[in-house]
Amino acid sequence: MAQTSGMEIPTIDIGPFLSGDPAGRDAVARAVAEACKTVGFLVISGHGLPQETLSRAISLGMDFFDLPQAEKDRFHPTGAARQRGYHRVATRNLGATLGAKTPPDLRESIFLGPVDDHSAHYAALADAETAYAGNTIPDVPAGFDAALVDLYRAFERLSRDMMRITARALDQDEDGFAALLDRHFSVFGMHHYPMLATPPEPGQLRAGAHTDFGAMTLLATTEGRGGLEVQMADGRWVPVLPKAGELVVNLGDMMQRWTNDRWVSTLHRVVVPDTGDAQSRRMSIGYFVHPNFDAEIRCVPTCLRDGEGARYPTITAGEHIRRKIDASHKAA
Repeated sequence: MAQTSGMEIPTIDIGPFLSGDPAGRDAVARAVAEACKTVGFLVISGHGLPQETLSRAISLGMDFFDLPQAEKDRFHPTGAARQRGYHRVATRNLGATLGAKTPPDLRESIFLGPVDDHSAHYAALADAETAYAGNTIPDVPAGFDAALVDLYRAFERLSRDMMRITARALDQDEDGFAALLDRHFSVFGMHHYPMLATPPEPGQLRAGAHTDFGAMTLLATTEGRGGLEVQMADGRWVPVLPKAGELVVNLGDMMQRWTNDRWVSTLHRVVVPDTGDAQSRRMSIGYFVHPNFDAEIRCVPTCLRDGEGARYPTITAGEHIRRKIDASHKAA
């Protein structure tokens, strides 16, 4: 069921779980649980995310990122929608989320929030305004906006499947997380890493070392030198190299909190390639799973050993993300 390559990140075929085979479902859940305990990263196949949907969004995305800067900047967000729309190269700094004093990241991005509008439901919660802000979706080249929404929807469906697998891996009812996802505020990010025309600043990366904030991240990548690396428990950095058609899954800080530190949110980064390397242009597309804004993040009962108490007080998903963002702003 699970295979481990020389890069030490397990690859798991989740197809048997999705097909409904009882023995296969148990085997997938066990393999996922082991990966979550030891690495916090896994590569998945058999996931059912349509390759055509992914390929179309990537192709149109490359065309978008080739547009003149002024054309791309038309889709930069304002006000509460700061985690939406287009953000140019070197305007964000993931290393700052952990207090690192590093130069900004060498990537440009497009962000989408929920496609369904839940803002009215959370109108009484001022803190929820940013989480449910409207999207600013580029409509050039033609069809790009629809392609982004289609891919968001595909990741949204897969995230529900992965949370069902997660529940089973934690010896919980398979639908235990479902009620916490019907008004989620998951964020979708399309990240473009252009070829470096000039050398980076000292310590500058394509994406600084960080952990993700939410429950988990689902990631699709294109080939290209200067990619994702994960820090292992012994401090070594190892590359994550999914094969064609495979996706990367990693846990976020929220899941580590949910599981009382039994599962791990792992430090990762995107390294810089050689300057002028024409084979280094690449793209990654991440779907960051954030439950309902008012979902309570409390210790999963099966993650409490005899005589052990919860290491973290109960908190809502919205408050958890807000504190993480506030901490990163202070660090920056």
